[in-house]
Amino acid sequence: MQVHDAMLPIHSVVGVSVPGGRFGPTVAALVGLAVVVIGWRTFRRRDRYASRPSTVIGAGAATAIAGVVFLLLADGGPGTGNGVVGSSAAVMLGVVATLLGTLAHKRSDTVT
Repeated sequence: MQVHDAMLPIHSVVGVSVPGGRFGPTVAALVGLAVVVIGWRTFRRRDRYASRPSTVIGAGAATAIAGVVFLLLADGGPGTGNGVVGSSAAVMLGVVATLLGTLAHKRSDTVT
């Protein structure tokens, strides 16, 4: 007895949906940029928009992790519309924000 491909049942796979394309990585990169600005202001401690260093470290780490997740889920390379460039930017901005928060934390430990 021979089984044809047309006779096999087709099962759909239900999974978790992650924002596809460029939307998720772009949002992550914009959040990373905002956290870098807040981290810089926290490091400089010159205005009322300065935040706690631990907040900057946490937000920077979360941005970097989100960028890595989007990079792992991307199907193509840069320029394919899968958000590889935005994901890479989110990772780098998250790392920079984490470093700025760490420097601000060390600076506040030294001063007090």
